[in-house]
Amino acid sequence: MLNKHLTTTQKNYVFSALLLLISAFTLQAQTTDIARLEYMYIPFSKSDNDIARYRALVQIPIPVGKEKEEYFVIGLQYRYVDLGIEDRDELFTPTQIEQLQSVQRIEGYLGYVFKLNDSWRLGIRGGARINSTLNEKVGSDDVIYEGAVYAINDRRKADIDKPYRLIMGLTYSTTPGRNYPLPMVNYFRAFHPDWTYTVGVPKSNIRRYLNHNHKDALQAFGTLDNFFGNIQNNFTPAGSNVVAENVSMTNVLFGIGYEHFFTKHLLFYTYAAHSVYNEFRLRDNDRETAYIINEENTFYFRGGVKFKF
Repeated sequence: MLNKHLTTTQKNYVFSALLLLISAFTLQAQTTDIARLEYMYIPFSKSDNDIARYRALVQIPIPVGKEKEEYFVIGLQYRYVDLGIEDRDELFTPTQIEQLQSVQRIEGYLGYVFKLNDSWRLGIRGGARINSTLNEKVGSDDVIYEGAVYAINDRRKADIDKPYRLIMGLTYSTTPGRNYPLPMVNYFRAFHPDWTYTVGVPKSNIRRYLNHNHKDALQAFGTLDNFFGNIQNNFTPAGSNVVAENVSMTNVLFGIGYEHFFTKHLLFYTYAAHSVYNEFRLRDNDRETAYIINEENTFYFRGGVKFKF
């Protein structure tokens, strides 16, 4: 199952491009969600493998300043990824299989957002997260530091025909193999009383509200999803000369979703999609592939409840 289709240079170009898009996920989510509980499931095609992910996120915005238009934001996030790797052939020993049972992400960060003028707000954020299989105590390789700067032009509540929101920024993290900042752009517009669209990453969509009170909506979307985890006890799979130092997944997906709004800010959502690009593999810290776990395109399901701005 070793990758013989792409050269190392080609693989690095593809993966760098995907990272450029994926980098926006945390920034976008943390500027719009106050709380989220979510479950994701991927049953891999032509395989007994699967992935289940549990996610919890909370942000606490604290207004400061005389006019209470500046905010400190305290954020916490936890993700547990259950790696159901059942294709246990001669490449994996029982000890190596034990290393790949799960990946956990524990994240904390602080942010500050302030008003520049009537239309624009600027923000900065810094924090750290543990991305690891966590088979043993946390080490330096398990910790990733991150920072971001961004600008928001939010005209969703303005008295204009087509309200919109534009987010632009730069984000940087110490993820192995990525030593440069990455840009992000996200643009939302309501172009009809019952229609909206978003262009950006990790998700672009078009949404149709099903009723005048906007309690229910359908959407078609394209999105990216991923995870990354440091392997605490590195190993070399049989048949490979590359050391497995981390496990990661990247998916490019297209699908449909349903949302039910209990209130303007509290909603239930469920999405069903199919991947057009799937990369679930073991790598070293230079992004060289040690072992491909799955690369067949597959179905994807995600749902949860969130409270957003």
